[in-house]
Amino acid sequence: MPYITKTQPLPLLLLPFPPQKKLTPKMQSHTLKHLTCPWLLKFRSASCTIASFSFTQHPQPEQQQEQTQYSINNNNKSKSNSNKGGSYFPKRGQELELVCESLAFKGKGLCKVADTGFIVLCDRVLPGEKFVGRVTRKKGNYAEVTKIKTISPHWDAVDAPCEYASYCGGCKTQNLSYEAQLREKEQQVRDLVVHVGRFSDKDPENSCVMKPIVPCGIQFNYRNKVSVINYVQFGLVKKAMVSLWSSHLVLKDGCLKNHLRKGNGEVNYALGLHAPGFFDKVLNVDKCLLQSEPANVVLAAVQDCWRDAQLGLSPYDVHSHAGFLKHLMLRSGRYFDYCRSYRLQLLTFKSYIPLDLIAILLSRDVKTGLPELMVNFVTSSYEPDLLKPLVEKISSIPEVVCTGNFKFQYVSIMNNVNSSVGNTSVGEEEHTLYGKSTITETLRGLTFQISANSFFQTNTHQAEVLYKLIEDCAGLRGDGSEIVLDLFCGTGTIGLTLARKVKHVYGYEVVPQAISDAHRNATLNGISNANFVQGDLNKIGENFGNEFPKPDIVISDPNRPGMHMKLIKFLLKLKAPRIVYVSCNPATCARDLDYLCHGVTEQNIKGCYKLKSLQPVDMFPHTPHIECVCLLELS
Repeated sequence: MPYITKTQPLPLLLLPFPPQKKLTPKMQSHTLKHLTCPWLLKFRSASCTIASFSFTQHPQPEQQQEQTQYSINNNNKSKSNSNKGGSYFPKRGQELELVCESLAFKGKGLCKVADTGFIVLCDRVLPGEKFVGRVTRKKGNYAEVTKIKTISPHWDAVDAPCEYASYCGGCKTQNLSYEAQLREKEQQVRDLVVHVGRFSDKDPENSCVMKPIVPCGIQFNYRNKVSVINYVQFGLVKKAMVSLWSSHLVLKDGCLKNHLRKGNGEVNYALGLHAPGFFDKVLNVDKCLLQSEPANVVLAAVQDCWRDAQLGLSPYDVHSHAGFLKHLMLRSGRYFDYCRSYRLQLLTFKSYIPLDLIAILLSRDVKTGLPELMVNFVTSSYEPDLLKPLVEKISSIPEVVCTGNFKFQYVSIMNNVNSSVGNTSVGEEEHTLYGKSTITETLRGLTFQISANSFFQTNTHQAEVLYKLIEDCAGLRGDGSEIVLDLFCGTGTIGLTLARKVKHVYGYEVVPQAISDAHRNATLNGISNANFVQGDLNKIGENFGNEFPKPDIVISDPNRPGMHMKLIKFLLKLKAPRIVYVSCNPATCARDLDYLCHGVTEQNIKGCYKLKSLQPVDMFPHTPHIECVCLLELS
């Protein structure tokens, strides 16, 4: 992950991963300055709402990821434990009767042991659900439990349409009504802004800052890419997973069964999604409701024939590092002809969406075109003859795939070769087996050529909404006189959508391939007033900023760890009139907003910005992930 910063840790409930090394006292001084405020310590023993937090003073470095605690009304259990003078802590293996009150980071249910204020987290429970959980892990000031049985169901329950919803881990909230999902996500952002960002909800100036969450008009079939990710990021984070492995999990009689090598040497193989918590187990999946329907057609075609022993296609074994097939990546271009149900779903949530955004989205109905489909086989070596039967099988699908209300043009079959023992989906070599090497995507009136390994927004429909919000926050004058600094620019999509209304765009990104794609996209769209530079924004020096004039607008779109303190110091020194902060992690977003607006007292750094608006956007329905667009103006 290119922007990982080890100097700004957040508690476990807020972090995408635990800190990687211990911090010195100097490091701690600016990272935890407001997380040990005395007023927060009162909340652990109080019965409050999800907006309440509790923290421990003077944490040890190895416990820093465990500092943030949410306090919630819960259930009933062992009142005597809380009256023994010492702090309550359940034993490993102990069974507790709990009630989930809300959702925390990664969609885990937040519960509190009755009469103790002790926090426990449980996966796969939803607000209002009463259940019995067994303590599995102890984490300093909280514990993790595994649900054993449900006593009473959660609020706003609906039937999950996906048969794998209870097992794969991708759609943790699929059996929670979409309106309830939106409420939980919006409340989570509000709580983080108040308690981590220190923007008091009692301050009249902050009353209009937080905007209602923008829902996604399409709750299924919204992903344009399904591909493998590293095993430590199981579940659906910013990508779904389809992979080929040698041992797998299957559904049998409604139960999850582990299928490994049989005694007679026969091996059961799977093509599907990683099972949560396993790097070497795959849940066999025939259809994913998050990816496009045409992609599911191709997946079904591959599932129908790849296990044929006569083909000699051996799946890759992560233990022995033997085998040929590693991953299958499916990528689809933009939907141009939307079905009526999209219009109806959008209007259902019109109270959440500004009227101008509704107009933009509904106007897509009149567009016509044939979006494109790419299939990428990731293999351990280049042996095109082995893949030939699969290529012929897929290419026999009609060139124009008609599925329901959608039409897709099938154009490309690729082969990425990854000969290393690692199981990444990015190969050292790339070969075109059929059709073109890229597919075409459109966004905000621009055309983008997307290769097998290019980064692009995985929900193109909602990206249109997101980018419109970014442009609105930028407040462009439209006279072509402004300078835009695009930090963490990726393939340049945000900067390029603004380029035709500004004087110049300067983009910075650490990934060389992304910079190459950004230059290609600029040329493809006839944009000459955009420069893209490869560089690590976590390692900027004193001379950073000499290569471009002072910007009028800064766009910052970091990945989950947020911005490094070096970059925050640079922005506070730069004093650009406006900053548009785009975040995929509301926890690190709230932290960085605090630094930019309130400063860092321990380092004698003064904040110089005022938070004008914060707009949550639901980019990935049925998952716990939230996007935020924030506008800051120079005080």
